[in-house]
Amino acid sequence: MATPSEEMNTKLTWRRFRDGDTEWNKLTDKIFVQDTSHKCPTYVHKTPPCQGSCPSGEDIRGWLAIVRQQEKPPVGMDWKEYAFRRLTDANPFPAMMGRVCPAPCQDGCNRNEVEDFVGINSVEQFIGDNAIASGYGFTPGPDSGKKVAIVGGGPAGLAAAYQLRQLGHACTIFEANDGLGGMFRYGIPGYRVPRDKLDAEIGRILDMGQIEVRAKTRVGQDISVEDVEREFDAILWALGCQSGRGLPVPGWANTSNCVSGVAFLKAFNEGRMKVTAQKVVCVGGGDTSIDVVSVARRLGHIQNTNPADLPETVIHDGYVAHDTAVTAAADGAEVTLTSLFPRKEMMASEHEVHDALTEGITILDGVMPLEVLKGEDGRAVALKVCDCTMDGMRPIPKEGTERVLEADLIVAAIGQGGDLTGLEALDNGRGLINADKFYQVPNRPGHFVAGDIIRPHLLTTAIGQAWIAADSIDAYVRQAENKRRPKVDVHHFDLLKKMEEVRLAPEQFAVEARGDLRGTSDGNWAVHNYEDRSAAEIIPHDELFLAHFGFHARNKREEVVPTAEEVLGHFQERVIGLNTEQAIDEAKRCMSCGMCFECDNCVIFCPQTAVYRVDKASRTTGRYVATDYAKCIGCHICAEVCPTGYIKMGLGE
Repeated sequence: MATPSEEMNTKLTWRRFRDGDTEWNKLTDKIFVQDTSHKCPTYVHKTPPCQGSCPSGEDIRGWLAIVRQQEKPPVGMDWKEYAFRRLTDANPFPAMMGRVCPAPCQDGCNRNEVEDFVGINSVEQFIGDNAIASGYGFTPGPDSGKKVAIVGGGPAGLAAAYQLRQLGHACTIFEANDGLGGMFRYGIPGYRVPRDKLDAEIGRILDMGQIEVRAKTRVGQDISVEDVEREFDAILWALGCQSGRGLPVPGWANTSNCVSGVAFLKAFNEGRMKVTAQKVVCVGGGDTSIDVVSVARRLGHIQNTNPADLPETVIHDGYVAHDTAVTAAADGAEVTLTSLFPRKEMMASEHEVHDALTEGITILDGVMPLEVLKGEDGRAVALKVCDCTMDGMRPIPKEGTERVLEADLIVAAIGQGGDLTGLEALDNGRGLINADKFYQVPNRPGHFVAGDIIRPHLLTTAIGQAWIAADSIDAYVRQAENKRRPKVDVHHFDLLKKMEEVRLAPEQFAVEARGDLRGTSDGNWAVHNYEDRSAAEIIPHDELFLAHFGFHARNKREEVVPTAEEVLGHFQERVIGLNTEQAIDEAKRCMSCGMCFECDNCVIFCPQTAVYRVDKASRTTGRYVATDYAKCIGCHICAEVCPTGYIKMGLGE
């Protein structure tokens, strides 16, 4: 009789060994069970794959440990604030990124090998929203007397300003638009990024002081690069990519109702475009294209359109706007999304695709555009397409599948580029700016770069690059050498810093006073039997004891996704965040890969009682257990039953 699927999903049966296994396969494992082996446990800190997959470099395991109540905050600080502080070491936008980040961390989560990933994004949103409600702020570092120009006020520029102010440097942000936020504000609809939350997270950065904002100012046009160089000690180019690419097909160029996805969303997010066309076709397959078609469904169209009400009129012109009254007469729009790739291979998040289908959007996958067809007035009336297969990134058309999709607005959401007008000296020939590993512009001392203008990617990537660029700028203005970046370049848990926080820092060691004591494990001037490999190694799932973990259903956020009948005019926020109890419970699903989470397995299963809990007065995160090496026989049972892979048999002969 087959096992019911429900039982298979909830009654986990993972085992390290199978029935009949009586011998070790590897020589290293055989050595451990011989009576001549003297290998004893040591405690090895490694980076979990969630952090290794996070382009922002967040200490995800760390702030999840705080939320789950395992790592305690300093005296006088609430755990919610402590989690916020740990998270924002890397990323000052938890409320934003908890909503819109595609979460590569969740793809990398080792819990996928048990049943389902940890909902990292949902806990991040909880931390961010609570921080806004609680009014948490940031503290700048001691004033350095240095000034840095940041060209671009999007995610990269704002994250850099935050990091530079923590280092004590004053900043001036040059922003071409009226408001700060970049793609947060102009590229993502408000029902995904609530503007009050965005303004709060930007305001928290500006409140650090000594951050001047020069809005509606383009460097290279309104002010020369040379003038900026004279006024500031360093320049960070964080321009972003807000120029969309057109379709490379006949009929696209200079056709008024053929627009880019970036321009479409900007017109909507600025409040200028209030209705769209009756038949909208968007070519894409990524998250931007999903935003385009979702917005088009919400806006709808109006009958008997006057020339001034055509959607391209406000998309192309930064000043013209629709009259608010037209929205009252809006009817639903027919919206089609085409993608070169099959649905399962589309770049957009799976749940975003599902939501788009629920909202009444038609998705044609495995389809390539061939030609824009025009009417007598020169406007597009249809897009000619055909089915295709993919050879890598190159579409191969299928003969005999050509067909026509009627359209009175065609949107290309196939990529973005930079606008380097007036900055041609920085252009690498592709409309982007080159960067070295320290995010310096090659052969231009004092010039640094971060974000999409290097290569269009994720918002979280821009934030992570801004952190490294800020470190490089700090070294430059202090005339110091760039520090060597680690192989795993993220924010790591620092045991010594934690011990200092709880007033357990090791005593100062003086060779003259104490002599050579390399053989001792009793002195209080070192952290014994501990090795930090986090900057060099990411711990895989096969180093964990997965049988420790039982089924624990993920706490999923609720979503308000309108049906095709409800979508017109539906602009309320889609994601409903977790409450406190749900956030704590979800954080408890974290397996704490590469770091002790105080389960007591090693203490319980040690046959020699060699492994013991550190005295409460000396205990802290990462120092919960220790080993009496006079009792240890090297049986390695503690390492076998360690759920997190924190114990390795490496100490001794």
